[in-house]
Amino acid sequence: MIKTWTLFIFIFFPLFALSQQQSPRLISKKDSLMPGMSTSIPFSLQNNSQENKVYDISVTTSSSYIIPILEKGELQIPSQETSVYLVPLRISAETTQGEYSVTLNIADRSSGLSFTKTSYITISPNRKLSLTALDSPEFIRAGEPIYASFLLKNNGNITEHLILESKNSIIDHDPSMILGPNEAKTITIHKTTNPELGQNEYQNLNLSVYSKDNPKEHQTVYISTQVISVKPANQDIYHRLPVVASLSFVGMKNMGVYNDGFQGEIYGKGTLDKENKNQIEFHAATHNPIELNTFTQYEEYFLNYKRDNLFIHLGDKTYSSSYLTEFARYGRGAEIRYNFNKLSIGGFYNRPRFFRDIKDEFNIYSALKIRKESEISVGYLYKMPMREESISTNIGLNSEAHLPYTKGKFKVSKNINISGEFAYSTIKRAEGTAYMAQAEVNFDKLNGNLAYMNASPQFAGYFTNTHTLSGYLQYRLTKRISVLANYMQDAKNFQRDTLFLSAPYRKFLQYGIQYKYLAKGSILINHGFQKYQDRLEPKQFDYYERFFRVSVDQRIGIFQINLEGQFGNTDNYLTGVNGHSSLYAANLSFEKFRTFFSLFGSYAVTSRYQLQNQKQFYYGARVFSKFSEKTSVSIFYQNNYIPEEYFKDRNLFEFLFHQQLFPGNELDLSGRYSLQRGQIGDKDFIFSVRYTWRPNIPVQKTAQYTSLSGNVGNLGIKKTDGIRLMLGNYLSVTDKDGNYIFKNVIPGNYFLEIDRSTTAINDIPTVVFPAAVSLINEENIFNFGLTTAAKVQGYIRLSETEEKSLPDIETIQFKKGRNKRESIIIEAISNNQTYRKVCFIEEDFDFTYLRPGDWTIKLYRNGLDKRYKILNDKFQFTLKPSEVKKIDIQIVKQQIEIKYQQESLRVGYNKIKK
Repeated sequence: MIKTWTLFIFIFFPLFALSQQQSPRLISKKDSLMPGMSTSIPFSLQNNSQENKVYDISVTTSSSYIIPILEKGELQIPSQETSVYLVPLRISAETTQGEYSVTLNIADRSSGLSFTKTSYITISPNRKLSLTALDSPEFIRAGEPIYASFLLKNNGNITEHLILESKNSIIDHDPSMILGPNEAKTITIHKTTNPELGQNEYQNLNLSVYSKDNPKEHQTVYISTQVISVKPANQDIYHRLPVVASLSFVGMKNMGVYNDGFQGEIYGKGTLDKENKNQIEFHAATHNPIELNTFTQYEEYFLNYKRDNLFIHLGDKTYSSSYLTEFARYGRGAEIRYNFNKLSIGGFYNRPRFFRDIKDEFNIYSALKIRKESEISVGYLYKMPMREESISTNIGLNSEAHLPYTKGKFKVSKNINISGEFAYSTIKRAEGTAYMAQAEVNFDKLNGNLAYMNASPQFAGYFTNTHTLSGYLQYRLTKRISVLANYMQDAKNFQRDTLFLSAPYRKFLQYGIQYKYLAKGSILINHGFQKYQDRLEPKQFDYYERFFRVSVDQRIGIFQINLEGQFGNTDNYLTGVNGHSSLYAANLSFEKFRTFFSLFGSYAVTSRYQLQNQKQFYYGARVFSKFSEKTSVSIFYQNNYIPEEYFKDRNLFEFLFHQQLFPGNELDLSGRYSLQRGQIGDKDFIFSVRYTWRPNIPVQKTAQYTSLSGNVGNLGIKKTDGIRLMLGNYLSVTDKDGNYIFKNVIPGNYFLEIDRSTTAINDIPTVVFPAAVSLINEENIFNFGLTTAAKVQGYIRLSETEEKSLPDIETIQFKKGRNKRESIIIEAISNNQTYRKVCFIEEDFDFTYLRPGDWTIKLYRNGLDKRYKILNDKFQFTLKPSEVKKIDIQIVKQQIEIKYQQESLRVGYNKIKK
C-alpha cells in the first residue's frame, strides 16, 4: 500500500495580530530538528500600507536535503495588519548536522517590488551505528582460515571516526576508518586455525566498533564456526596410568677418585579407573653408583594409594608427626590415614635412613575438624634409639622417648589465623616440654606473621634446649609506599638428617621502606643488623653486622635490572676485629629469540672472615634457550660462592641438554663442575646421560570399538562408486553400489565428510555436510543420497513512476537519490542452511550449489532510502535437481499524496503584557 502523507498547507494563513510580537512557541519550532522529520517554519509579514496587498511567495533552502513541500504560494495581508506565513519542510534522513537557511522570496503583485526574509534552522546530531554479521562458515577444516564478514553502517547524520577491534582474529582493513552519514562498508576478519587440532571444537570470532569521539557506545558482534580436526588425537578405549621410566649412566670424579655406573628409575602417578577413585603413586630408583649429592637421585622405593577417605603409603618418604616432635625425618616405613567425615585417624612407622641415633619411630594421631579451615589434633610419637651403635651424648637419643603432643590451627576471622602446638617428652631419667605459637594477619593494607618456639633442655623431640622467634610485617601507606620489617632467629639445637649439613646460625632484624616510583620500578631502603655463626668446626665465620642497604628493581622494555648496595660495620668474633663492610651487586636479565639470559656480579670489601678488608668478586651468567618444543639447552657459570653457602652443594659450571627424540622418548645430557657441601676449594666433576621413556600403561578398558556403515543413494547423478568419505582420520571408499563402511572406530562424536574431488562438480548430498554423527552403539548406520545442485539467479530492477501530484523539488530530489549506490540484503534459507549477500540495485545476483528442496528468499532494506519500496520482500519455492530458478526483484519509488485544507484557519493570540 502506498503511504499517504497528509500535509496541511496553509497557503493563505493570515494572523490578525493584537500585538506586533510573535509567540515564542513559533520561534522555538526551528530548534533541535532531527533528520527524517517534517516541520513548519514561521515567517512574520507586515503590511504597513493603506491598502490590501497580495504577495507571490517562493521558498529556497541552502541544502538540497532541506526540501520545501510547496515551493510557491501567495499571501493576502489587509492594510496595517501582520500575518504569519508557514513554510512546510521535509528534512531528509541524509541531512548532516549543522545550521541551514530557509529563504522566503516575496514579490508585491501590484507594485512588482520584491524583498526576501531568511530564517535559520539547526539540525541536531544523530549518532546511530549498526554492525551486523553478514557471512561466516558453519564448518571449516583445521588448518584453514576462518573468514567472516560484517556489515558496518552509519545510520546517523554525523561523519564518524571509527575504531575496529577484534580480540581473537585479524581485521583485513585499516582498524581506523572514516564513515560518512548513511555510508556502509563490509568488514572482513579472519583467523588461522591450528592444523594440529586434536579434536573438533567451536571457535568464536568477534568484531567490535566504537566511535573515537564516543568510545562508551561500544558494539560487539560474535560469530561461531565449528573446526573439524583433520589430525584427531588418538582417542583411547583404555584408561591409562602415566608412567615415566628412565635409565641413566652417571659418572663422578670426587677428590681425584672416579666412579661411574648405571641407575634405573621408574615413576608413576594417576588413577586405576576412569572414575578416578583409585589414585596411586609409586617410585623406584636403584642404587646411586656415585656419592650422594644434590644433583643426583639417591636410592628410593615407595608406593602410596588413596581412595575416598583412605590413604596408605609404603616405603621411603620424609615422615613428620609435628613441628616440635619430628619435623622432617627421611626414612623407610609405612603410613596409614582414614577420614571419618570431620574426624581422621592415622599413624606411621619409620626407620630413618640418614640419622644414626634413631633406630625406629612409631606415631599415631587423630585430628578433628571444627570448621572448614580449623582443626585440632592429638598424637603420640615413640622413638627407639640405636643402642648398640649410638655414640651421641644427646640425652634425647640415648633412651626410649615418649612424646605426646597436641596441635591446632584456627581461623579466628576472615583476616586472622592462629596455630600452635604443645609437646611433652619422657625418657629414662628426664622429662621435657616444648611449645610453639604462630599468628598470621592479612588485611588490605596490613600483612604480617609472628612465630615463637621454645624447647626445654630435657626435651627429646626434633628441637632441644633452644628457642626461636621470627616475624614479618608489611603496611601499605599508599599505593606506592610501604613499610616493612622482618626478624629471624634460628633454632640452635635440632636433630637434622646427616644427609645435609646444617645452615649457619642466623639472627637478623631489618626494617625499611619501599617506594614504587613506576609501575615497573621500585626502590627499597633497609636498615638493621645480622648475625651469622658457622655451626661446623673449624668455624669459617662468626660475626655481628649493622648495615644500611639500598636496592632498586626496574624493568626497561625486555630488560629486568636489579641494583643493590650495602654498607655496614662488622664485629668479627673470630679475629676480634671491628671493621667496615660494603657490598655492591647487579643483576640483568632479559628474554629474546626464545632464549632467557641472566647476568650477575658482585664486589665486596668485608671484615667478616679471617682477613680484614678482604676483597671478594663474584660473577656469573645463566642462559636457557628453547630452540623448539622438543629441544632446549641450559648453561650456567659462577666463579665462586660466599663462605656462608658452603654447607650445601654448589654449581660452578653446568650444562644441560634436552631433546625429545619422538613422542614419549627423551634424551638428557648434563655435566657439572661443583663444590660439594663442606668444601671450599676442591672441585668435583659430575656427568649424566639419561634416556627417558613415557609409556601410558593401560589399566582399564573403557569402551568397545564401533563401526559406521551406510549407502550413498543415486538420485540422478552419473555414479556413486569410488566416492571417498572421511571420518576423522578414518577413510572409506564406496563400492559399485554406493556402500561404505568404517571399522574399528573409537566411540565418540565425529563429522562425516565427502572428498568432493571424487564427485562431479555439481553433485550435492541430500543432507548437510559435514554431517555430525555420534558413534555410541557397536554398529551405526548413516544413509544419504547424491543429487544435482540447483541455482537461483535474479536481477534487482528499479521502476520509476512519476506522479503529477509530486512537486518539482521532490522529483529533483528523487533523481538525485539515484546517484547514490543503493543496496539490499538477500537471504536464502532452507532448513538449517542460510546464505546472505549484499546486492546492489540494477545488478544481477545469484546463489549457486543449492540443495534441491524448499527454499525461502527474504529481502532486507539494508538502509534503503525511505522513498524506495520493495514490492515483494519474500519468495517461496521448491527447487528441483539441476533447476535454475529466475527471480525478478522490483523496487519502486514511494508515491506521495498531498491533501490541501480547503478553508483558511484564523488564529488569534493575546497581547503580551509586560
